Amino acid sequence: MTNETRHRAILQSIAHRVMLERGLLPDFSAEVLAEVDGIEGPALAGDVPARDLRAQPWCSIDNDDSLDLDQLTVAEAMQDGTTRILVAVVDVDALVKARSAIDGHARTNTTSVYTAAEKFAMLPDRLSTDLTSLNQDQDRLAIVVDMVVGADGTLRGSDVYRAVVRNHAKLAYNSLAAWLEGTGPMPEAVAAVPGLAENLSLQDKIAQRLKNHRHNLGALSLQTIEARPLFVGDTISSLQVKQKNRATELIEDFMIAANGVTVRFLAAHKFPSIRRVVHTPKRWDRIVEVAAEHGFDLPRTPNSKALEDFLTSAQAADPVTFPDLSLTIIKLLGPGEYAAERPGASTEGHFGLAVRDYTHSTAPNRRYPDLITQRLAKAAIAKRPVPYNIDELTELAAHCTEQEDAANKVERQVGKSAAALLIGSRIGERFDAIVTGAAAKGTWARLLTLPVEGRVVHGFKGLDVGQRTRVQLLSVDVDRGFIDFKRVRR
Repeated sequence: MTNETRHRAILQSIAHRVMLERGLLPDFSAEVLAEVDGIEGPALAGDVPARDLRAQPWCSIDNDDSLDLDQLTVAEAMQDGTTRILVAVVDVDALVKARSAIDGHARTNTTSVYTAAEKFAMLPDRLSTDLTSLNQDQDRLAIVVDMVVGADGTLRGSDVYRAVVRNHAKLAYNSLAAWLEGTGPMPEAVAAVPGLAENLSLQDKIAQRLKNHRHNLGALSLQTIEARPLFVGDTISSLQVKQKNRATELIEDFMIAANGVTVRFLAAHKFPSIRRVVHTPKRWDRIVEVAAEHGFDLPRTPNSKALEDFLTSAQAADPVTFPDLSLTIIKLLGPGEYAAERPGASTEGHFGLAVRDYTHSTAPNRRYPDLITQRLAKAAIAKRPVPYNIDELTELAAHCTEQEDAANKVERQVGKSAAALLIGSRIGERFDAIVTGAAAKGTWARLLTLPVEGRVVHGFKGLDVGQRTRVQLLSVDVDRGFIDFKRVRR
């Protein structure tokens, strides 16, 4: 069997190796699997009474192939002109107890890792795609974030409580977005639930209001290029770019709002929390230079609203190359991290979202910080003692940041191996590219005609993030995920 016919097996082998090299566990232990086998079924009762909200027209909206469904949404128009938005997050903690073997694996990896050929789930499939998944037509315990949103997109009130919910429609981003945007038919799953079409239209309208309000405050409009390989059998045929749409924005805007409500709920109960932080950018001077190259003046001190105004104007002026500009700004902003916050303290907020209060709470099947936050929220709801002290949270925040970085590196390396498999037959060809990284450890560029990134190993002097250049493909190393270019004249 040739390499061309076994791409998937090659990438799976690479992924397992790189997971171990980065300190992540690719497989579940026998102890974890035995513990899962001992779970009889989904949790439908707890030590605190839960509201019965199963009759609400809840639906899930996720990727076409997602089986680990973390949240449901529903909307309700109020007589005073406001809209009530409910986000139900599955109660994973009801089955994944702290200090259990299952929890130990999740605590080690801290996240599900999505590689080009295989997913390494944070929780075993019997949990994440069944017992702790909000599957259609199944009753599940959940933590509900209840929000009242004004006509201007501002939050007028909120609450957090436990409930039993039922998913009435499993929906997918692309088909739902096509209907919301008027370019495709109503999904059959929407038509099958009385009133769901009207409810989704209301959800979409309120999500757009939430988004507009955030961007008026300075939340950044960024459009990145995320590519995943498409397989024909076990052979990579192309790289598909993931696009934002109205359905992905709906979930994004509701989850941002729910995360803010959750962390403020903990603060109101004088509980510590793990915050998600994106610091004020250290390379603001380079961001100012990039804006100037596009004919836009930014202030000399970091200002998210001014940056958002620049991004909005740049997208309108040149939507085709806007993803390249977005990538440049994201690289210069720097990565997010987790930080523990004491009750009453003031941690730096999220620069990119232009919010001070932010956490991760809506994906406990996939991220460990969300499971930690869920345990904190459940304790606050039940008026129980805080389950984590500040020292534990500080240690966990640092660990989650470190493991998230490791997971990202695994995903990137396997993605580069996939790209190397696809492009390896084109050694010597020349491409237009944009510089995506420039530091002492190396210079990187992404091709404009293919979503492929590699290192510029020759002729990189003078290149900086955001600059256009032309490169020639020198070599690929599939095993290590290396793609090497040299800079050439146009």
